[in-house]
This record gives sequence, C-alpha cells and structure tokens, in this order.
Amino acid sequence: MTTKWPLERVLFALAGSMALLSVILVAVFSPWFLILTAFVGINQWMYVAFGACPASLVLKRLGLQSQCGWK
Repeated sequence: MTTKWPLERVLFALAGSMALLSVILVAVFSPWFLILTAFVGINQWMYVAFGACPASLVLKRLGLQSQCGWK
C-alpha cells in the first residue's frame, strides 16, 4: 500500500535534506555554502508567513496536495 505524502511533509523533507547538504558542502568545500542554509530558512519563513514559497509552488504544480486548510 502506497501513501502519498502531503505537501508540507515533502517541504519539510526537502528543507532538511538541503540543510544537511549545506553542512556537508561547508565542511568539505567552503563556508560560502552557508548561503544555501540561509536560503532554506528564508523559504521556510516565506511558507509560514505567506502560505507559499518557490518550492511549494513547484510541488503544487507537480500534483501534491496541502494537508492544512489554508492555501
């Protein structure tokens, strides 16, 4: 049985993956990759404040449905 993850769960997984990737890139290559972490945080706050961020808009176009009542 397969279950489809709601939009919020996918966004949370995507943000966590990008944050971990940023940590690895900072440790291996350059502290400038902390900009990626800041970008992830800004996008999370955009979703909280406005109900949408660039990633959520793309995921909605791919067919993911939001679990919460606000759009």
